[in-house]
Amino acid sequence: MRRLFRSVFILWVLFRYGLDELVLSSQQAPWLKRTARTISWGRDLSAPRGQRIRLALESLGPIFVKFGQVMSTRRDLLPVDISDELALLQDRVPPFPSEVAVAIIEKAFKRKLEDIFVSFEHQPVASASIAQVHFAVIKDRDGRLRDVAVKVLRPDMLSVIDKDLDLMRMMANWVDRLSDDGKRLKPREVVAEFDKYLHDELDLVREASSAAQLRRNMADLDLVLIPEMFWDYCMPTVMVMERMRGVPINQVERLRAAGVDIPKLARDGVTIFFTQVFRDGFFHADMHPGNIQVSLDPATFGRYISLDFGIVGTLTEVDKEYLAQNFTAFFRRDYKRVAELHIESGWVPQTTRVDELESAIRSVCEPYFDRPLKEISLGFLLMRLFQTSRRFQVEIQPQLVLLQKTLLNIEGLGRQLDPDLDLWNTAKPFLEKWMLDQVGPKKLFQQLRNEGPRYAKLLPEIPRLMVEFLQTHRRGRNDEVLALLLEQKKTNRLLSTIVYGGVGFVLGLVVLQIMMRLRLF
Repeated sequence: MRRLFRSVFILWVLFRYGLDELVLSSQQAPWLKRTARTISWGRDLSAPRGQRIRLALESLGPIFVKFGQVMSTRRDLLPVDISDELALLQDRVPPFPSEVAVAIIEKAFKRKLEDIFVSFEHQPVASASIAQVHFAVIKDRDGRLRDVAVKVLRPDMLSVIDKDLDLMRMMANWVDRLSDDGKRLKPREVVAEFDKYLHDELDLVREASSAAQLRRNMADLDLVLIPEMFWDYCMPTVMVMERMRGVPINQVERLRAAGVDIPKLARDGVTIFFTQVFRDGFFHADMHPGNIQVSLDPATFGRYISLDFGIVGTLTEVDKEYLAQNFTAFFRRDYKRVAELHIESGWVPQTTRVDELESAIRSVCEPYFDRPLKEISLGFLLMRLFQTSRRFQVEIQPQLVLLQKTLLNIEGLGRQLDPDLDLWNTAKPFLEKWMLDQVGPKKLFQQLRNEGPRYAKLLPEIPRLMVEFLQTHRRGRNDEVLALLLEQKKTNRLLSTIVYGGVGFVLGLVVLQIMMRLRLF
């Protein structure tokens, strides 16, 4: 019954904001349109479609808000006005009662709260659609008191999410069948992708592991602080990390008053991002201002503080090689090679004409080369490429969409800090080093070094392996020779039988003729 009521409420909200007008064409299901106008009192379609979609998702609750946030990254699928409006979605979720948070913590650790923490602040300091955060104090393994932040998953999130995901799949099937753009928008695939993201965020141990990996990767950079994870206190529903103290990065005037070098801060943000992407292939993919602070502590003054690691992006060696070749061709203005790479990688159908795709890519990229470098936006350029690619049915890879989304965040943040930020000049050393590492001799030596331990293990075994191979090969040759000799003997016996039988038959005929002649005489 609850599912029925929820379905009815969702339909009413969709009709209320006129989203049926966005899905159905004028010729499709006129009875449904009449029904929508009848039951959705106060229906107002004067607002732009993107705004109406955003308001509808906010009305449907945190899971749909999170869905809109994820969809705002899929600029390869959505028109610009809709993706821009969805990017404005924020988690305005009231906290759940602290008694419930305490019950979740005690259930996870099977201990009383006072046996887990030295002290625990019941008033949450942050609340979002998936979890909320409390401050506390623990005693670590060395007996030291440590200030920590405790992230607690919202109660019954899995069951709530699964119910809403079932309804989303149902609506995706409707859009797929009824909408003219259903096949291109791939609503079922989009919901499946959202399902994966959401369930990944529901495992706080997974988030803690991502944070620990980023902390190791960034340890030698001295530009960013990532909280330490306390593994004795990490469970799928509870995560305990080092408490970080900083100023939100969007409070620029406060940072400037504290003496922070704002232009350097902007350059450092670009350095951090490109290091994570091009060096490590493992990057924080949710770097909006709410997740970034700046340290004012004298020991770490001016460093970034990264928080919330529920979404991270990864790039494989294949991804890196593909991007390296694309960047190389792009900097050379070799748009034909960029088009060929799209076809070779299978991103576009094999029947796509290279010259048409080349022309489309040229029309997007060429105008940027005549502008001053500081006016060129890498994120906007990638966004335009993704939008253009819809004409050619390009299958954009999710990890590269995350890369583009994060690049837009970093670029927007950097220009907010320093309007004169030259992103290309800041990123150029990383791009050049990355491309050299991917296609140059250094890459070859790196691969040899990585494979060295394996070769070292096999080297002493080579003589034995060669002897075994030769013996097996010789034994195989001997077996083949014996088999051939056996077949030859069979053939010889058959031939002998045929020859001797033929001779006997001829001799018999001769004898018969002689006897008949003797009778006649």
